[in-house]
Parts: sequence; C-alpha cells; structure tokens
Amino acid sequence: MQSGDAVSSQVELEEWNEQLQEMGQHYQALLQDLLERMAPDAAADSIQADMREAFQAGAESLMRNPQLLWQTQARLVQDQYQLWQQGLQALTGNLGEPLVSPLKGDRRFKDEAWQQEPYYRAIMQQYLLFSGAVEELIEQLDGLPERQKRNLAFYARQLVNAMAPTNFLTTNPEVMRRTLETKGQNLVEGLAQLRRDLANSADGLNVAMTDREAFEIGRNIAVTPGYVVYENELIQLIQYTPTTDTVYKTPLLIVPPWINKYYILDLRQDNSFVKWLVDQGHTVFLISWRNPGPEQRDLTWADYMQMGPIASMEAIEQACGEKSVNLVSYCIGGTLAASTVAYLTSTRRGRKVKSVTYMATLQDFRDPGELGVLLSEPILQGIEARMEQDGYLDGRSMAYTFNLLRENDLFWSFYVNNYLKGENPAAFDLLYWNTDGTNLPAGTHGWYLRHMYLENRLVEPGGIELDGVKIDLRKISTPSYFVSTREDHIAKWNSTYYGALLPKGPVTFVLGGSGHIAGIVNPPQRNKYGYWTNEALPDDHDAWLEGAEFHEGSWWPHWQQWMSEGGYADSDKRVPARQPGEGELKLLEEAPGRYVRMTIPEVLGEAPAETD
Repeated sequence: MQSGDAVSSQVELEEWNEQLQEMGQHYQALLQDLLERMAPDAAADSIQADMREAFQAGAESLMRNPQLLWQTQARLVQDQYQLWQQGLQALTGNLGEPLVSPLKGDRRFKDEAWQQEPYYRAIMQQYLLFSGAVEELIEQLDGLPERQKRNLAFYARQLVNAMAPTNFLTTNPEVMRRTLETKGQNLVEGLAQLRRDLANSADGLNVAMTDREAFEIGRNIAVTPGYVVYENELIQLIQYTPTTDTVYKTPLLIVPPWINKYYILDLRQDNSFVKWLVDQGHTVFLISWRNPGPEQRDLTWADYMQMGPIASMEAIEQACGEKSVNLVSYCIGGTLAASTVAYLTSTRRGRKVKSVTYMATLQDFRDPGELGVLLSEPILQGIEARMEQDGYLDGRSMAYTFNLLRENDLFWSFYVNNYLKGENPAAFDLLYWNTDGTNLPAGTHGWYLRHMYLENRLVEPGGIELDGVKIDLRKISTPSYFVSTREDHIAKWNSTYYGALLPKGPVTFVLGGSGHIAGIVNPPQRNKYGYWTNEALPDDHDAWLEGAEFHEGSWWPHWQQWMSEGGYADSDKRVPARQPGEGELKLLEEAPGRYVRMTIPEVLGEAPAETD
C-alpha cells in the first residue's frame, strides 16, 4: 500500500508530464510558425549587414588599441575575483554590500531575491558588471565615425539586454517560483500567448501589451462628442460638439500623426487634449487619417497635404464660413503642417493659417536619435524594396522598431510577464493605443524617410517640391508655437529646437518635461512635469535652456494664453457656439467615425471588419 506522500508524488509527476506534453505541442507549432517566416527580407538583411559591419568596425578599432582591451579584461578579472570573495562570505551568512547595483530606473531586478539570495545576487552582479564594461568599452573606442559608433552602441545594447538573466527561466527567481507553484502551467500559457502574438506580428515580435478586450473606440476611449462632417479617400474630418455658449471666431484644426491613430489626443475625458480645447471655447476640427492598404500605395506627401490639411480648411470654410484656421499639429502631423504652411505661403495663401502650433515636431532632422540607426542608406534601400513589393509598410513593423528604442520597458518586460510568467497584460489605454497601429503608404513613407530623415532637405530653401511648388520654411510669416519635451527619444528637442529658428514670423519655443507622449498629453489638473520658457531664441539649444525659466504644471494654459494675447483666439470676437451640421456640411456619422476603427488585420484582409 502506497503512503500518502508517494501518491502525492505520483500525482505531481503525472501533472508535470501532462504540462510537458502540452508545452511540447506548443513548441512544435511555434517552430513551424517560425519556419514559415524565415523567407529572406531585404530590409531585415540590410539591418543584419549593418550590424555585422558595426561590430567588425568596433573589433578593428579595438585591435588598434590593445591597451584598452587589456584594461577592460583586467578590470573584469578583478571584478570576478571580488565577486568570488563575496560569494565565499555569503556562505557564512554575510552578504555585505553589492559591488554593483541596478540603475535607479532599471525595474528588471526589483524582486527581493536579487538582493537577498546569494545565487541570484551573484548572477545579477555578474551581468551588470559585464554590461557596464561593454558600454564603457564602446564609449572609449577611437577612430570610429560618430554614426558608426552610435550604431555599434545601439546594437550592442540590444544584445546585452537580450542576455539579461531576467529573460530566462532558470535565472529569474520570479519565473522559477511561478513555475514550481503552477507546475509549469505558466509556461504552457506563455507559449500559447507567444503563438498568438506571433500571428499578429509582421516583422519581429509584437508582444501583447494590454488587454485589448478592455477597450473599445468610441465607448471608453475617443469619446469626446462630435460628428464626421467631411471625408475623402484619406481622411475623415471630425467637428466636435461645443461645451460653451460662445466660441472663438477662428476655428481650430488639429493635424495628428498618421503613425498610430489620432486618439492619443482623446484617450479619456480626464486627459483628453481635444476635450480641453473644446472646453476653452475653440471650435475644434480634427483629421482622422485612414489606415491605408495596398490600394493606397501611390499616395504621396503632397496627397497627404492636399487631401489632409488643405481639404480640411476648405471643408471648415463651408462649415463655419471662416477663411482662416488655427493649426495645431503633432509629430509627423507637424512636419506635414510645416510643409503645408510653407506651400500656402509660396502660393500666396499663407493667410489661411492664422497661427500654427507644432507639438514634438521635427522639421530639422539633424539628430534623429537612435531611430537614425535603422535609417542608413543600405537599410533604407531594403525598406524601399519591401514597400515596393507590398505597397505599404506594415504598421506592426513600425511599432516593433519603436519599441526597441526602449527595449527593456516596451519589449522585454512584457516578454517576461507574458511568456515566462504566463500572465495576461493589464488594461491600459495608452498601451492599447500603442498597439493599434496604422500602415504607411509606400509612396509617402519612402519619400519621407529619404527626404527628411536621411537627407534633411526640408530645412533647405527649395529642397522640397510639392505639386510643382518649391517650399521654403524661412518664408513662413505665420506666428508659430513650438512645444517639445526634454526626454523625447523620437523627436529629440535638440533637433526640434532648430526648426523654431527657421520661420521669419514670430516664434515661441517651449520645452516640456517628460517624453514624447506624457510631456505633450499633460492635462493641467495633474500638475506634473513642468515646462521651460525663454523669450530669446539663441542659435544653440543649450544656450536657450541655460537662459530658460522653469514653470510648474502643464504647458497647456501657457499655450492658451499665447493664443489669446496674440489675438489668434480673440476673446473680444467670440461668436455663438457652432453645432456640427449647422453649416453647409452634412453630418456623415457620429465621432469617432469608421476610419479610426480600421485595424491593420482588417485592412489587409487578415480579419473580418467589425460591424456596429
């Protein structure tokens, strides 16, 4: 007769055996999925070639400086000896002070086991010492062009962070505990989630970041009331319902980015920039861009201008009877807005824009940041070849690229939680938006990457030609308000600042705290981050910051004050609130409209379109 422990052990063995069999089935299916994706791709091949070239250049530089290599190796040997001594002391119960600790913002090693258990503590310190040595070694390399050194640092960081002990089952204490507690069920669920994410990826792996079932566009995000009053092949124009009895005479047109969707400016009622603008008394119109597919492959930058801001201005005149607008733009939408204002200026229609606001907008692309690593000539040629073949750039590929710019926070943390711990991601509206991407037409995106990022031609007088008109940002006399953010890694402020030096008209430059999104979508009631102002515009961005004054809270009220004091939103010329449909434009459908609901799988025929 078996004892209770023996029976219990037999049951556990059978449970583990079942889990292992299920894991094996998922693993085989996953390998099959991966094999089907291993066809050559020109863009991926170009990136791999650039990576090999960067590491080869780094190795050659190191060979020319053997003393640097010797010093690095000697320091690592010394560190290993100290770790070994610390390990011996730990056997006696004396952990002592760690040789190295994670940086303040590094959340990978927050579990207590990394500090309290000698095994995991040694692994963590070994990794941190190695990663620090790699970073310092690359920083001290001589004889490399600055671009190649930047590329090498980026690629090395990607590899080093991929090797972190937190990313592996047996060296992550949280994952090990979870695996023992669930008898491997976390790994079964993780493999299933990995297969689902892989199926919803284009290039690379788009990890699930949020519970997508928790949100619905028009129900709990993008809910500011309004109506679609105009549409064409590329846009729907939304007019928002007023919340004040009177409104400023000049309507306001928002030109959002078409990389991701407009509702980053209208996530929730408590942080919606759109709602805040409506509540200030602006008649707000907003462009909702179409999610393009292969049929839109030939759309150009000029088409985006004509069918976007210019068509919207014409529609607004029909709706309100006003011949001019105040433009508010964001990210690539701001780059388009600058192109549009320059085009209108060159065609003697500059007065159609009373003022223009650029939020986190690149016009001078002198420093594209780490995104520039992936936009060398060979890599761009690979991207162009891919877009020529497909007619578009899959927005999921773009999302994967942006996530790698913050790989620990936006990739590996979810990788560990989803696939190793087997957890379901939490509901978070911002991350829902981040994963709700849009495709990019070949005719527009390839031109944009080459003419703006690679060649920086927008800052050249006549460097860009749109519909036969050579534009010049230096001729713009429209009053301009630039707001950038200090920690922005997409539109770095040390580049956006130089766009503010281009127009000949009056310019105000403001620097917000935080990053590309949080620093822009920063409602006043939160009183967060703060911002800097400086009436002077010296030739150097560091000189501007040195002379700037810091202010607590959001930049939004400062912008509203700028609008009022400049007369662009004139409090003495308010008119009765304009309701959508009162003018010559008919109401087509309630906001947010159908364009913003179009997902990439629906556009590409990978999933049936949703119906109301």
